[in-house]
Amino acid sequence: MKITDLKCAVIGNNPVVRINTDEGIYGLGEVEASKSYLKPHVLFYKDRILGQDPTDVERVMLNIRRLGSFKPWGSAVSAIEMALWDIAGKAVGAPVYKLLGGKIRDRVRVYNGAVRFPMEGEQSPENYAKNMQQMKDAPQKFSIIKQGLAFHGGRITESPKHFYGTHQAGPFHANRGPLSERGLNYIVDCIRAMKEVCGDEVGLALDLGPGFLVPDARRLAQAVEDLNVAWLEDMLTGDYVPYVSADHYREVTQSTSTPIHTGEQIYLRHNFQDLIEKRAVDVIGPDPCDIGGIAELKWVAEYADMHGILMAPHGVLDGLLGLAALVQVAATLPQNYIAFEYPTGQPEWWYDIVTGLPDPIVVDSHIAVWDAPGMGVDLIAEEARRYLREEDADFFD
Repeated sequence: MKITDLKCAVIGNNPVVRINTDEGIYGLGEVEASKSYLKPHVLFYKDRILGQDPTDVERVMLNIRRLGSFKPWGSAVSAIEMALWDIAGKAVGAPVYKLLGGKIRDRVRVYNGAVRFPMEGEQSPENYAKNMQQMKDAPQKFSIIKQGLAFHGGRITESPKHFYGTHQAGPFHANRGPLSERGLNYIVDCIRAMKEVCGDEVGLALDLGPGFLVPDARRLAQAVEDLNVAWLEDMLTGDYVPYVSADHYREVTQSTSTPIHTGEQIYLRHNFQDLIEKRAVDVIGPDPCDIGGIAELKWVAEYADMHGILMAPHGVLDGLLGLAALVQVAATLPQNYIAFEYPTGQPEWWYDIVTGLPDPIVVDSHIAVWDAPGMGVDLIAEEARRYLREEDADFFD
């Protein structure tokens, strides 16, 4: 079998990768919805994989893996890797999880990242609590819910009473700097209000940065130790930060019993090495759409398990094809696995163009692992064509 073409179409906001072969088998992969600009970067790799056997996944990846980088530039490599596994599974008539060593769980736990409700009014502790109640009442019955706060989705830097730094108006979490005592207390009050809603029925995870400095991160982690939150995520580095700062994370982690988490922006196993070997965090959360693919994610999970570090993969914007990849790899992860972040199809019509997903997808915070060949999901060409841009009209050819 040989690769004959690599295509990429932006469907909605998600770049979708399709790899065609001379035997008529094709594979699909998907890039996060926040990265609609990456189509040219996907096609950059076309000449580097044409003519190769897609079922030799690692051999193909050796030609392109070194050419990626930290979020967002590893996404193209990651989507190609997922499409290769999709082909390999279809070629032998087996689900991808079989090719990754087989599953150790029949259902995979997910946590809420993408089932969201607009927050009414100001970002007060009371409104954070009301918003958390809405997510707790969602039909998926999530056992862990993540909420953005502080530098991640909060407006704390806009208040001179909360933040000593200079507010930077820009996307991708541009702010970094010291908090005032009032700002720190405000964050703690919001966390306590949400935890009161969650009780001990639902784990509360907090996405807080990047943007914290080490002293503030340490003080916050210590201030909420009695609440037993699931984790504090990306406080120092993280989303769209192309470095790790393992020594700084280690200083925070060793100062508190509150679990400290990072990893969604990291590309390749090599860049997790310091975090893991120094036990710089308690939980890592690589995203299969950024780390370099699902085999890379599994390798890191195994290495983390050897060092007593837990695994909670990121995935909020990975879409429905990304969801399928997460289900396949999560079924195979070692017992340090907590849950992966549940992505949804956006816009809603994505559910009309994908086949192979269970209905409902999530039951009691779990997804049943399916056994269809490859990733087990596919695009319905006649439905999806309606959403193709003119320049992508040949995507399904």
